[in-house]
Amino acid sequence: MAAFLLCLLLAAPVLLVTSSPVRDSSNGTVPLVLWHGMGDSCCNPVSMGYIKKMVELEIPGIYVLSVMIGKNVVEDTENGFFSDVNEQVSTVCAQLAQDPELKGGYNAMGFSQGAQFLRAVAQRCPSPPMKNLISIGGQHQGDTLMMTFQTSWQLPLCVVESSGVYGLPRCPGESSKICDMIREALNKEAYLGWFQKHLVQAQYWHDPLNDDLYKKNSRFLADINQERAVNETYKKNLQQLEKFVMVKFLRDSVVDPVDSEWFGFLKTGQSKETETLQESVLYKEDRLGLAAMDKAGKLVFLAADGDHLQFNQEWFKANLVPYLH
Repeated sequence: MAAFLLCLLLAAPVLLVTSSPVRDSSNGTVPLVLWHGMGDSCCNPVSMGYIKKMVELEIPGIYVLSVMIGKNVVEDTENGFFSDVNEQVSTVCAQLAQDPELKGGYNAMGFSQGAQFLRAVAQRCPSPPMKNLISIGGQHQGDTLMMTFQTSWQLPLCVVESSGVYGLPRCPGESSKICDMIREALNKEAYLGWFQKHLVQAQYWHDPLNDDLYKKNSRFLADINQERAVNETYKKNLQQLEKFVMVKFLRDSVVDPVDSEWFGFLKTGQSKETETLQESVLYKEDRLGLAAMDKAGKLVFLAADGDHLQFNQEWFKANLVPYLH
């Protein structure tokens, strides 16, 4: 979300795991594709625009594409709330395929919900090839139902107070009508056809108390997570990644459960106990190929000691830039 990226220079994350990717391109750089989160846009100067410039300074000559869904920044922001995610993914796949700068392959970096969407690109669209996927606060097992919603912002210290049980504890803007509408819809009708088609957050809503309903009616998340019949193409394509880097924010008050950022989730049928990726059926049956990737050293789990999308330049440069070469 855009508001959290205002805190880039203020938070203090901690690295847990590192690794070194491979450099590959004609000018010594690998292109980078960015996909923003909810409430943000491709070109916000204090979020995606800032990240783009920072990467360009760190890696001279790199080509950075921050994807826009729609004809302008306003449409791009709106489509982060009201749009068909499957159509968004198809649009981005076509855009990447038509970009001559990306024909040799690219790295991808997604923020919050943008990370899930880029994973769908990796699974569905192997050409041009995605090399490394960096998920920053991405909800790969989705969010769960939220019961209450209260928020207060305190800037510039970026201290946020919120109360709630699940789901969307914070949403851009303290009194946002959009957020109120999303909250009400998700609590009541997340799996109805219209909401699954038009409300972005409903399309990765994962209710552990209604697992059968989720698996049956989820148009986006249940599909890319192989919750129904296994799509071997999805599995094969994801395994082509050199590295799948997942950043989890240890004090995240937006994603619930925060384990979703490392592909963990709540145990089915209840709303308190969580399980790790390695404990899940998804991993044990290797429905996505993640178990094989883990054994091959392709999964990288990073932790940041901050709230959602809070990190500073030094952490970004030390821990994420190495995967962009």
